[in-house]
Amino acid sequence: YVAWLLCQYSAIPQFKKVQYSYLSCSAGWGNGVTWIKSYEDGLAKMAKSKKPLMVIHHKKGCPHSEALRKAFSSDKSIQKMAKQDFLMINLVEETTDTNLAPDGYYVPRILFVDPSKAVRNDITGKYSERLFTYDPKDMGLLAKNMKKAKLLMHSEL
Repeated sequence: YVAWLLCQYSAIPQFKKVQYSYLSCSAGWGNGVTWIKSYEDGLAKMAKSKKPLMVIHHKKGCPHSEALRKAFSSDKSIQKMAKQDFLMINLVEETTDTNLAPDGYYVPRILFVDPSKAVRNDITGKYSERLFTYDPKDMGLLAKNMKKAKLLMHSEL
């Protein structure tokens, strides 16, 4: 059961007035990675760069987000792909865009977005109740999914 692994947002309606809040720096997720400042910028750059968009939702003070951040930032393979093959967005505030919450409002979650602006529902973590959750032990699966996103992006263009 995944509920204990996540920091869940308690009431979705509280996010109706929240605007996007993006980090311009890594916040510990990868100092060598170029972080895009907004989802809209990421979508525009994706069309030009031919790179997939990877959106990391997390929350300051969430122990599960912090544990995932440490695993993500220390995995050399993931960091290399994040630097070279992806457009990266670091989202610390919940979004009102339902496209970025296809199975609910929880953190941490990692989504891959394709050029049609759709979240890839075929690139998920291992949990059936929270499809886009990864825990620190899942870095091998995340690396595999990053490779899959990259291949799908190039094969579908």
